[in-house]
Amino acid sequence: MTHRAASEQEKPSDQQASEAAETRPAIAAVLDLQQTRGLEVLTPVLSTRRVVYVGETHDEYAHHKAQLAVIEALHATGADLAIGMEMFQQPYQPYLDDYIAGKITEAEMLRKTEWYERWVYDYRNYQPILKFAREKVIPVIALNISREITGQVSREGMESLSEQERDQIPADIDYSDQAYKERLKKIFSQHGEETSRSFERFLQVQLLWDEGMAERAASYLAEHPYKQLVILAGSGHLMHSSGIPNRVKRRQQVTSAIVLPGGGLKIEPGIADFVVFPEAAELPPAAVMGVYMERSEQGVLVSEVVKESAAEQGGVKPDDIILALDGTTVASPTDLRIELLGKKPGDGVRLTLLRRRLLFGDERLDLDLILGQ
Repeated sequence: MTHRAASEQEKPSDQQASEAAETRPAIAAVLDLQQTRGLEVLTPVLSTRRVVYVGETHDEYAHHKAQLAVIEALHATGADLAIGMEMFQQPYQPYLDDYIAGKITEAEMLRKTEWYERWVYDYRNYQPILKFAREKVIPVIALNISREITGQVSREGMESLSEQERDQIPADIDYSDQAYKERLKKIFSQHGEETSRSFERFLQVQLLWDEGMAERAASYLAEHPYKQLVILAGSGHLMHSSGIPNRVKRRQQVTSAIVLPGGGLKIEPGIADFVVFPEAAELPPAAVMGVYMERSEQGVLVSEVVKESAAEQGGVKPDDIILALDGTTVASPTDLRIELLGKKPGDGVRLTLLRRRLLFGDERLDLDLILGQ
């Protein structure tokens, strides 16, 4: 009898539940679009934060222009800046240091950091940011862990890592954020129905990325107590603070602000501290030859030629080996991409190539092409 009475007392009545529901606000937050701020108003706020996270959609040029605008504005305040970038992997930090110090060229930096092999997005999106950093001698910090490790975890799980590989990842990985996990489940489900084991590996990879970048950022902050760090990363790693930001704060109690680009973003309470709406901008069309490339012992093997492309019109054929562009030797597809980086559609180039023939021996040719887009 007594036990039942206690249970009935603890359980709210229907009337109490209804009254509680009525006291909850029907509107969680109000965004007043008439009270928007410009960067000149936002900058003094950001300048007081030790870490400023600026998000992006990787292939949106306007987002990268906005990132540069934030960096330039903070630099103009006299802040002692560093820039952390998701796009570079930690083992390649020495080459970023050499580039910023003026010891190697942009082309050498791209080769040595293996940009074209490890980051699939157009380098021209990031080029102005890196040029500004070099000009102003602002350190650029490679945040990401190596692709080899995340690839291994994706295939066989965290338990498959060797002792040497485990030494390269954070010892402290926090699985406790359920909202983070649920957001990742929604993303994962968009790729089709998979086993729970596959999702577990997907989760492990995401945690490795976020914890790895957070640990690197926190270490840099601890080692450089007077630096302000601007972190550039995909918006998914920043929103709701649950990817990188909270994991940095777990290691270093620093003030921070999250700035995300609007547009395709679902605006909801807590997603960021600030949402910016960049001016529309698109990269100019890239200059292309219209070939599919593979590595070759001598140069770059043309595996396929796109129909009606600059290469086809210039006489390039499948199985040709490209040896040089405008007299500069190319030893890999990366070399060729770097040589084309400064070109525009309509520019003329001269290809030196080797055409292999069974009956009459190999033939060395010079072909003139008008680059397409």
